[in-house]
Amino acid sequence: MEGAMSSSPNSRIALVTGGNKGIGLEVCKQLASNGITVVLTARDQARGTAAVQELKRLGFSDVIFHQLDITDALSIARLVDFLENRFERLDILLNNAAIGGTERPPLCGSMPVDKKVQQFDGMDKNQRLEWLFKNCRETYQATKQCLQTNYYGTKQLARVFGRRKPDTEPFTRVIRGEKIRDLHALTEALLPLLQCSPDGRIVNVSSSVGLLRQFRNEELTQELNDIDQLTEKRLDDLLDMFLKDFETGRVQVRGWPAEFPAYKVAKAAMNAYSRILHWKHPALCVYCADPGFTSTDMTLNTGLLTPDEGARNIVKVALLPDGELTGAYFQEGQQASFL
Repeated sequence: MEGAMSSSPNSRIALVTGGNKGIGLEVCKQLASNGITVVLTARDQARGTAAVQELKRLGFSDVIFHQLDITDALSIARLVDFLENRFERLDILLNNAAIGGTERPPLCGSMPVDKKVQQFDGMDKNQRLEWLFKNCRETYQATKQCLQTNYYGTKQLARVFGRRKPDTEPFTRVIRGEKIRDLHALTEALLPLLQCSPDGRIVNVSSSVGLLRQFRNEELTQELNDIDQLTEKRLDDLLDMFLKDFETGRVQVRGWPAEFPAYKVAKAAMNAYSRILHWKHPALCVYCADPGFTSTDMTLNTGLLTPDEGARNIVKVALLPDGELTGAYFQEGQQASFL
């Protein structure tokens, strides 16, 4: 799992979630090309190992694989133990792992990638998004899983990194009567692994569809933008409300985002959480970075950018000078508004 590495003891250490394919794999490649030691993580052991072997074949020797399921506290604890024993710090935590929040037709996976891309030639972004929406199905189970992975799983990862000696028992919270793994109890953690770095930073991969302009309820928009008053507990309450509204068919009535609401709400929540985290821990650099509409498995290859281009927009933010523009949102590499 861990493998041998020849990295310099002074090399920065980066961890990338969802690093075995798409944008995540390209981010690993680009960070490694900047002399950074990269811990590539993936849920699937075989796919993650294969990704690292391919990067090493291309000459990126300072890349290592470690299994990680961001929705599993035990998996996270094992990873943290490894990082503490191997490196004693973490310089860059790049939260890339995510799911689309919909069910996809089985035939979408059977067509070669080049054929998938060719069928969208001549379409603009809106036309591609319309095709994507028509070929996806929103379900309650997919919606719940999207919140668990894209928000709670990512937040859980940051929280476990906040424990010098992480617990090994899963933490849970209850959403709509069902237990969801979460480390909400660790909200006051000091993030020591990242703070052991002289330049600790967190980059949460975001999306323009998570901007607050997507919401059709002014009160929700204002509340999510009021970082001075917004709390993690209130974020939990809002997500619980959204899931209940989805289940009862009240998404439109309440004014939640239309089309892919689970993905949009989860990204908006992660943006808000990132701002809260920055406010709580000003010594850390915390960024939200939108790679742009990228052609990946999650977008069914409808995106306008290649994974390499999308990754460049993320890595540009990850490598900003120490302390520059922390707490901000970046759209395709340029600072932009959360609204």
